[in-house]
Amino acid sequence: MSMCYAPPGQLWLLPQSQQEGLDLDHRQVIEVVERAYRALREGGGSDNPVKTVIDDPGHRSLSYSMVARDGGSGTVCFKAVYEFDPRRTRDGYRFHSFVFLVDDTTGQPIALMDVVKLGPLRSSATTALLAREACPDARSALVVGTGVQGQAALPMLLAALPGLERLQVFGTYPDGLRAVQDSVDGRDVEIVNDLREAAGAADIVIGAAGLSATDEVRRDWMKPGSVAVLLGYGVHADVCHGADYRIATDAAQMHATCEDLRGEDGSLPSVDAQLPDVLLGRAPARRHPDDVVFAYNSGMAVTDAALGRYIADLARAAGRGEKVNFW
Repeated sequence: MSMCYAPPGQLWLLPQSQQEGLDLDHRQVIEVVERAYRALREGGGSDNPVKTVIDDPGHRSLSYSMVARDGGSGTVCFKAVYEFDPRRTRDGYRFHSFVFLVDDTTGQPIALMDVVKLGPLRSSATTALLAREACPDARSALVVGTGVQGQAALPMLLAALPGLERLQVFGTYPDGLRAVQDSVDGRDVEIVNDLREAAGAADIVIGAAGLSATDEVRRDWMKPGSVAVLLGYGVHADVCHGADYRIATDAAQMHATCEDLRGEDGSLPSVDAQLPDVLLGRAPARRHPDDVVFAYNSGMAVTDAALGRYIADLARAAGRGEKVNFW
């Protein structure tokens, strides 16, 4: 049954403040994101073209846009992102982004949403899926980075892998380290000082640091059977090149967005499997139990569409947001 999110001529706005405190269940978020990935291969009308990226040569700014359709929820998503001073070299970092959602079964706009909450949720859910598939018996996890993505990583990872026993974090900002520790109720999160030692003992390594990160996990630090999931920074390019097996959310998008992973000759190693195929059992998540797996988590707008619709419906039921005359 279709819902009217705003009367004709009006647009429903969901700023960050109106998304706080919604009753979000991490396991449900993972399910929504997993369904979106599966639908890309199941012939239901889902689509996710490669993102368009503008990276200023002097790293003054980074801009990109994406469009996608989630066939399962019948939602089209338009996403725009702008980062100023992405490497934090000018002490002037700014981040602006939004998604515009449309109901593709009725043609009616759903909402214009801020993505401060949506982005980390869908990225951490994807990381959890990659880790779960590549290392289902994992007992230890290390997060590199304590920003927004780093703080979202462990709660989602625990929802996908409740058997995790040892949780660790590496970072340089005391407030961020405390935030990661506070992100998982009732669980201890160790702050590590020796990144090499911690990476060598971890089953799962998550690279979630920002562009300014200077410490990175190297390939020869990682133990057999482990997986490194990269969604930001903190995992060196030699892990990608030296891994025994490689997974990407989307191979074409990986080639379009991971310039920093290219070798000196500009090359990238081949991708062995893509996440939608792994989730459907059409491709393995590793070839051998001792493989070191590299997983590249590139944000895909089809998950923004599905999860954005899920959050919008929760917000609508809670009476959140505001309607403005727009058209």
